[in-house]
Amino acid sequence: FTAVTGVSGGGKSTFLIETLFKAASRRIMGSREHPAEHDRIEGLEFLDKVIDIDQSPIGRTPRSNPATYTGAFTPIRDWFAGLPESKARGYQPGRFSFNVKGGRCEACQGDGVIKIEMHFLPDVYVTCDVCHGKRYNRETLDVLFKGKSIADVLDMTVEEGVDFFAAVPGVRDKLETLKQVGLGYIHVGQQATTLSGGEAQRIKLAKELSRKATGKTLYILDEPTTGLHFHDVAKLLEVLHELVDQGNTVVVIEHNLEVIKTADWVLDLGPEGGDGGGELVASGTPEDIVREKRSYTGGKREAAE
Repeated sequence: FTAVTGVSGGGKSTFLIETLFKAASRRIMGSREHPAEHDRIEGLEFLDKVIDIDQSPIGRTPRSNPATYTGAFTPIRDWFAGLPESKARGYQPGRFSFNVKGGRCEACQGDGVIKIEMHFLPDVYVTCDVCHGKRYNRETLDVLFKGKSIADVLDMTVEEGVDFFAAVPGVRDKLETLKQVGLGYIHVGQQATTLSGGEAQRIKLAKELSRKATGKTLYILDEPTTGLHFHDVAKLLEVLHELVDQGNTVVVIEHNLEVIKTADWVLDLGPEGGDGGGELVASGTPEDIVREKRSYTGGKREAAE
């Protein structure tokens, strides 16, 4: 677990995103992006993939949601399609998709909302007055599991979903990872357009956690604690260290001392911003950084203690 620290403009993003990430992506995954100028990077042969987990949205339409992004929605649809009522009616898993015709509300095409274009202002979304935001037609909503329709399931919080699908491992395990990263409060089918950048980033982390670990992945995160309460920071750290325990490498750009002090290794860049930056001021354990007189990060840590 490595933290890249330093003042704003000190060269952290140039080093980590523009150079390391782009160079690793180009060599390991065949990306066509050109990295910043550098001499050489050693050790890439020990990695099989590199992933930049940023705060960009998980989707830009109301149909994108945590369930579809993490892959939990497929087993949910399969489960509803396997219920006796569905079999009697001849419903297949596609019946419970809001991306194709059949079971969805055609008035809003499964969005649950109607988009009103405002031309010179941002688009406005209003609840569909046919399905009232449920996304499905009446026949699809007739199929119930434990008294709940698929629309009710999508409206549950992740925490409620974990309990509701306790006997369905394919769904429960994926929702459990969302709960693990501190997102037990969001709704299973919450529209991506209503999620914050920090929430989107943690949903991406949850997806990575639910995958089979190879132990050879490099994860890069740019200031993942931005906007997080200290309780959420603690949960995020648990997840990041779990990825490391699986044999992966996690590198974060971070200013938060609570994160920096848990790092195995710190790279402090600077010493100043802009033209006065771009140097490696210090590297080592957090304790080593504290002893470095030129490091503002070390001074900040010392003052905090």
